[in-house]
Amino acid sequence: IIRLGSSGLVLLYIFLGTLRELGAVQIRYLVPEETDKGFFVGNVSKDLGLEPRELAERGVRIVSRGKTQLFALNPRSGSLITAGRIDREELCEAISSCFLNMEILVEDTLKIYGVEVEIMDINDNAPSFQEEEVEIKVSEHATLGSRFPLPNARDPDVGMNSLQRYQLSPNSYFSLQVRGSMDGAKNPELVLEGSLDRETQAAHHLLLTALDGGDPIRQGTVPVRVVVLDVNDHIPKFTQSTYEVSVPENLSSGTRVLTVNATDPDEGINGQVVYSFRNVESKASKIFQLNSLSGDVLIQGSLDFEKYRFYEMEIQAQDGGGLSTTAKMLVTVVDVNDNAPEITITSSTNSVLENSPPGTVIALLNVQDQDSGENGQVSCFIPNNLPFKLEKTYGNYYKLITNRALDREQVQSYDITLTATDQGSPPLSTETHILLNVADDNDNPPTFTDSSYSAYILENNPRGASFFSVTALDQDSKENAQVTYSLAEDTLQGAPLSSYISINSDTGILYALCSFDYEQFHELHLWVTAHDSGNPPLSSNVSLSIFQVQSYDITLTATDQGSPPLSTETHILLNVADDNDNPPTFTDSSYSAYILENNPRGASFFSVTALDQDSKENAQVTYSLAEDTLQGAPLSSYISINSDTGILYALCSFDYEQFHELHLWVTAHDSGNPPLSSNVSLSIFVLDQNDNVPEILYPALPTDGSTGVELAPRSAEPGYLVTKVVAVDRDSGQNAWLSYRLLKASEPGLFSVGLHTGEVRTARALLDRDALKQSLVVAVQDHGQPPLSATVTLKVAVADSIPDVLADLGSLTLYLVVAVAAVSCVFLAFVIVLLALRLRRWHMSRLLQASGNELAGVPASQFVGVDGVRAFLQTYSHEVSLTADSRGSHVIFPQPNYADTLVSQESCGKSEPLLITEDSVTGLGKCDPTGNQVRVISCLPIVDVFSSQPRRLRPHTLSGGGGGRGLLCLPRLCHCATGSQTAALAHVASAPGFRQRVGWRAGVSVCGRGRGAGFPADLFARGLAHRGLSGSHVIFPQPNYADTLVSQESCGKASLF
Repeated sequence: IIRLGSSGLVLLYIFLGTLRELGAVQIRYLVPEETDKGFFVGNVSKDLGLEPRELAERGVRIVSRGKTQLFALNPRSGSLITAGRIDREELCEAISSCFLNMEILVEDTLKIYGVEVEIMDINDNAPSFQEEEVEIKVSEHATLGSRFPLPNARDPDVGMNSLQRYQLSPNSYFSLQVRGSMDGAKNPELVLEGSLDRETQAAHHLLLTALDGGDPIRQGTVPVRVVVLDVNDHIPKFTQSTYEVSVPENLSSGTRVLTVNATDPDEGINGQVVYSFRNVESKASKIFQLNSLSGDVLIQGSLDFEKYRFYEMEIQAQDGGGLSTTAKMLVTVVDVNDNAPEITITSSTNSVLENSPPGTVIALLNVQDQDSGENGQVSCFIPNNLPFKLEKTYGNYYKLITNRALDREQVQSYDITLTATDQGSPPLSTETHILLNVADDNDNPPTFTDSSYSAYILENNPRGASFFSVTALDQDSKENAQVTYSLAEDTLQGAPLSSYISINSDTGILYALCSFDYEQFHELHLWVTAHDSGNPPLSSNVSLSIFQVQSYDITLTATDQGSPPLSTETHILLNVADDNDNPPTFTDSSYSAYILENNPRGASFFSVTALDQDSKENAQVTYSLAEDTLQGAPLSSYISINSDTGILYALCSFDYEQFHELHLWVTAHDSGNPPLSSNVSLSIFVLDQNDNVPEILYPALPTDGSTGVELAPRSAEPGYLVTKVVAVDRDSGQNAWLSYRLLKASEPGLFSVGLHTGEVRTARALLDRDALKQSLVVAVQDHGQPPLSATVTLKVAVADSIPDVLADLGSLTLYLVVAVAAVSCVFLAFVIVLLALRLRRWHMSRLLQASGNELAGVPASQFVGVDGVRAFLQTYSHEVSLTADSRGSHVIFPQPNYADTLVSQESCGKSEPLLITEDSVTGLGKCDPTGNQVRVISCLPIVDVFSSQPRRLRPHTLSGGGGGRGLLCLPRLCHCATGSQTAALAHVASAPGFRQRVGWRAGVSVCGRGRGAGFPADLFARGLAHRGLSGSHVIFPQPNYADTLVSQESCGKASLF
């Protein structure tokens, strides 16, 4: 048997699932239980013949049926994944093969695909016993070979992961045998192997172990206590070895199912039989109850045929002497019609177009009943008086379709009642409702309210004045009922009719575009057309006669009551004058305009129109833009409007990458007194153009003339990833979609480039004849119109290692290598000379030390700036240090970037080759011997002189003993301490008992400011004592701590340490 790890097991399941898919019409997958959420189950898009992106476009989804959703579809990869943890034992319990069925719906084609997922078992459960301890009573006169039943262990796993064997702890009296049953269960039995003697040992303690066959093996144990009894030579005996009974699932609690009976011929307590369940599963223990004295089996829970159809239990009869026997009880649950059918609408539409052809699908629904047999057979129907019918498709799926054309103008919506009825007795049924709206189709043309119209207008009318309106109605809805008006083309006195009359396309109001003259013509006839906005649009016409009048001629008649009556007439000519009572009205409530980026400056791109029903100056409209800002600039610097015509102009060239849209308000004023105005919102959307070339991020273009080289080993297999070209495009949408292609290659067919990824891979295996240097030109192109592209040249070296590449370099590279080696040699020689000079200075400092004064033998720290050293360090940024093995001073050359250097007071008047004098440094200042001040020229990092390996120290506060005061140097300026104070610091190393003190801080007095510079005096003393140093120590503080310690005497010396 091959043992596989968890990862290997998963791969095996996927492989087996693939094999099962190849030979099945239904889609089948395999997945192990207890997998994490998002575990890959199968490639649904591949099995359905779809691309992953088509899943969302075509509405592919899993039909739930109202149960817990265990699986989900990954919209990116098109794969079926787990939606949560899957427990096979919870779903299928002890069934060896666990299958889950689901349906996948393709929404746009309304096709259903069956999917079967097999849940593979893993060894996630250990065998367990229900009993915490087992007690077996055995007669002391029991014959050898007697068998005593032991409790069965339960393992919810199946196959090799289930219970395989039992073990018994070693003992001299009992052995273990396992007896198989017809149902495959393994029943352990305790076999008596040795004679028992209660007086010798009254009880035996054993341990029963149950093991499964998983990897690793899991086990469970239960302690067994064997009690030895006095002689009880009769075992209870059941009247039947197996009790079988069938019960309906609707039995009420407390109903007796059957009665078991066992007899024992013994007398007294040994003949009293007590009944109990053995090895009963938890589900059965909650349903059935056993009377221990009468043997009656009662119902204490509710039976459900749809959950559990069969129960197998073991009943034990035990007498008072401890002898027992068992019998099986088999209970079969009979189904009754207690579940109503369930209707699940998997897909539906709430609207259908009128005049749709018969057979149009309205909804897809699933009908099921959890009962079985005739109780689970379901029929579905709808009322007969509706223009719909049900057709059965796949399994229990029905589709609701139309059986004739619909008319929205007659019935605008339908409330469809779906009824599902089973075949049980009595039958049960379920109803659900679908509300369906009938969408409008443009099947009704607009209809004018009158068959013809007559209008009257005064001559000398103001131009642009409205004088009449027509109205047409459309029985359709929404855009199909939106009516627009127009005038039929015609001519009047040789001029087009549109130069005399215009009509508002939305309101049907007619306007006079000129001032009519009654003497020129009295009337005119035209046709008005009403169009709806349907597809295709429908229209109707009506005739309009316009009669011209100059004014109102009112005739007044006065009549008396005489006989005959006499009368007189008089006429009043009334002209109607206009009042500014109508504000300008825009033709639309809001406007949207579109403009391409990179537009020419000053170009017009949109216009707005406002109409005023007044006349003359009251109807003269002017346009303006509301003041606003855009990205900190006034809106008037971007957009302008012609005040007379309402035409908008772009004052600048817009850039889609800068902003996508802008919103503004347009105001229309008339010229009346007082003037009236109205506003309208205008949204301007900038449309993207392909004006940005793809930008290559990697490999970056060289700035120093060098060329990057990618390495491809000769052992690379086809498909080996050499490098990847990364590019971006500042445009958006399709203009930013990039594709990669190999434009040119020194070896065609050797490399390939991913169309969408830009990955450069080997197309075939590399051969010895392939050149070392390969040049590839990769083009990156967007999908704009026209497309823009950029190219990059890649250098690929075909070699297994860098030496192989160097072995094939040209002569120029060889010259560069020789030049680098020569420069390195010169650098090494310079370092050696510099070290020699430093050693010479150290030797001279020893001579000065021997000829000392009152501080003879006390080292004085001196800090100088070395121009040549600083130049050297600034070039190479190295640190050079001498360890304490020289028994002399320590000189540390730290990294550059330090501008100030300490010099002694008297060095201001002397000049040595390595000293920076006053004249050699501009602006450094002078030393003042009377003021005990020296100029700080350089502050360098502190180096630990106490360890064998020089390292940098963090600055600490300097301490001295005997009430003396150390010196703390400030940036660019240091103060010299008195001779006695410096002597106290120098002698601190030889102070009695000082070396053993840690953290000594007595008599500390520090001058200066800043963060502090220097370090603890006790550390300094212990370092000197530990190293046995007799020379001067030079300490260079860190660059961020500019204070440095010097002695007063060092102000009069000029030595380099």
